[in-house]
Amino acid sequence: MRNSCVKAVNITFQFQDGQTAQTHVAAEGESVLDVALNNGIQLQHNCGGVCGCSTCHVYVVRGENDLPEISDKEEDFIDRAINPRINSRLACQCVVQSTSNDLVILVPPQNFLGH
Repeated sequence: MRNSCVKAVNITFQFQDGQTAQTHVAAEGESVLDVALNNGIQLQHNCGGVCGCSTCHVYVVRGENDLPEISDKEEDFIDRAINPRINSRLACQCVVQSTSNDLVILVPPQNFLGH
């Protein structure tokens, strides 16, 4: 039996609405959306986390280069998000990889009806 190590990554969630920042551990293969929902962080996800809407839009403050490259589909949905920026991503597409370092994610206000 092989002893396999799964790399854990800390994800710090900061909030534009003034909530206290929270740090949670993510395992390789988990998305930022999964970690948020598993830890009681309200993050809209109208499509169920399948890159079919823009409601799980977040800003990657630190660690963007450690995430999978943005796809054309994700980029199209980010263009529909409220206030997209150069560091915008969809939380459902930000999957922790074996090479990932700790991430800092800024969660915009969640009081909207998304697309």
